[in-house]
Amino acid sequence: MDYFMDENGLESVYSWAIPIHATIILAEMIYSHVSEAKLYDKKDVATSVYLALMNFGLDLVMKAFAMGVMFFFYNHRLFSWDFTIWYWLICFVVTDFAYYVLHYVDHHSRAFWAVHITHHNSEYFNLTTGFRSPVLQPLYRYLYFSPLAFLGFNPWHIMVVYAIGQVYGTWVHTQTVKSMGILEYVLVTPSHHRVHHACNIKYLDRNMGMCLIIWDKIFGTFEKEDPNVPVKYGIYPKMPDNKPDTVLLYEWRKIWKDIKQPGLKFSDRINYIFNSPGWRHDGTGKTVRQYQKDYWAKKNKKKEDIQKKSA
Repeated sequence: MDYFMDENGLESVYSWAIPIHATIILAEMIYSHVSEAKLYDKKDVATSVYLALMNFGLDLVMKAFAMGVMFFFYNHRLFSWDFTIWYWLICFVVTDFAYYVLHYVDHHSRAFWAVHITHHNSEYFNLTTGFRSPVLQPLYRYLYFSPLAFLGFNPWHIMVVYAIGQVYGTWVHTQTVKSMGILEYVLVTPSHHRVHHACNIKYLDRNMGMCLIIWDKIFGTFEKEDPNVPVKYGIYPKMPDNKPDTVLLYEWRKIWKDIKQPGLKFSDRINYIFNSPGWRHDGTGKTVRQYQKDYWAKKNKKKEDIQKKSA
């Protein structure tokens, strides 16, 4: 455990993860080619790598500041822990929960969705999709982990546990694993994460966890993959192209167009930035919740009509 406990812990995790990632990605690519599953596209993979490198670069730039903020809270911590196995288990659980909260906000506040959308715009779903990073997330991610430092968890340990979770979170970006059996009840699995990446109305904003699916089940954001509703990947409406600037700035440009409308109240401009994606000041827009409410209303009405006809 000492191998992961200091400021070099992150590098230790990644030094183990990189060759493993490379091996399983190559294996999936070979499977895709041999089976003619068409899981990969060269341009799509290149976009994922480009986004990952930009995210990594910003992460390096932000590292000192982010860790400084987290250590400020750690130096004023409420509790001190012995570094036992229980410490690490609790650190893992609370870090996974902090990520769930971060991910939930990314989907429900438009400015953060503008950052996170880069992870969702691909119409492919494979192991390289896990590297399709929200480039600007390092600017604020540490704020979600700072409360854990205030509770007494060492920031280096938090980030090591988070990195390990990221490694696992990359592996669930696959269509080659259909089910993980009993683990489906506890862990985020490829099946759960396929739902998360879907643009089907039924599946939108579901399965936000990184490692544990229990948070989604507790807070009502869980949705099981339905064999009768095949997953359609990507976002709706689609981006006009996959140029780097389009991928990075797509939603930001839409936000700018909305907030510069003439005659808007200041509160409307703020809502266009931070309210749910789809919100509009004149009531003509629809949020995901409104789309899903209409979806289930139609499904239930159709079910009632069938029952009436068969009665």
